[in-house]
Amino acid sequence: MRAERYNPEMLDDDALNIYTDGSSFSGPRVGGIGIVFVIVNDAGDEEVINEFDYPGYKQATNNEMELEACIKGLEEALDQEALKQFEKIVVHTDSRYIVDNYQTAKFVWPTTKWTNRQTGRPILHVAQWKRLVRLLKRAYQSRRNVSIKWVKGHSKDKYNKAADKLARKSAKNPLHKPLSTVSVRRKKTSKSVEIGSVEMRGQRLSIRVFTTEYLETHKLWKYKFEVISKKSKYLGNVDIIFSTEPLRDGHCYVVVLNKDTANPRIARMLDEIECSKLV
Repeated sequence: MRAERYNPEMLDDDALNIYTDGSSFSGPRVGGIGIVFVIVNDAGDEEVINEFDYPGYKQATNNEMELEACIKGLEEALDQEALKQFEKIVVHTDSRYIVDNYQTAKFVWPTTKWTNRQTGRPILHVAQWKRLVRLLKRAYQSRRNVSIKWVKGHSKDKYNKAADKLARKSAKNPLHKPLSTVSVRRKKTSKSVEIGSVEMRGQRLSIRVFTTEYLETHKLWKYKFEVISKKSKYLGNVDIIFSTEPLRDGHCYVVVLNKDTANPRIARMLDEIECSKLV
């Protein structure tokens, strides 16, 4: 494997350094993961000891792939007998989503039924977070210290670049089934999803649902929707909302919203309407 002089700004010299990255592409929506194992050897040189060539995933989001890369990297590190000599494992990721939340996933979310403590909003990717937490606990039980550090994406860090290259290659070979079941239609508006762009004021609103996903842990549906009410100041805005009501992607509805923008819900579904009927 490759070896070059150790750079202390990039690597922990006494650890197994795991560089992970996830990528996703649309049209069709696919994703991939990249994992690189790096150590500092006895000669004081950086050495890449493994690069993993995993197939990609269909219908994947970027956060799903970032999580999956981290999970698979830790699985490999804990399962390989030859790597048990490393009591310290450092995961390097450019995902703020993981770095900012993995401790919360370990200690807080299980106590709040996987909802945000402040808002009550459902936490996404629960199955993956649970897998990651199990691996962290497994490492702790075997007296191995795991930390997850942020590295700037697409920077001069050669190992981050290597993981990114592997993730892109992985996405081009999407043999794995989707990690979550999401039904998607094209949205009509040119606007992108913006969380909180539709305020929840208990108002009546006509919407078109274009993405549906069932959240098994919360027994809720997650919808991406666009506002089609002509008289609404939110006309054309795209947001996310949750509901116990099963709605269909590509269909239009008149709904009543709740009064909590931080935890948006459909309070009532009044009627299904023709999507050409903008009211």
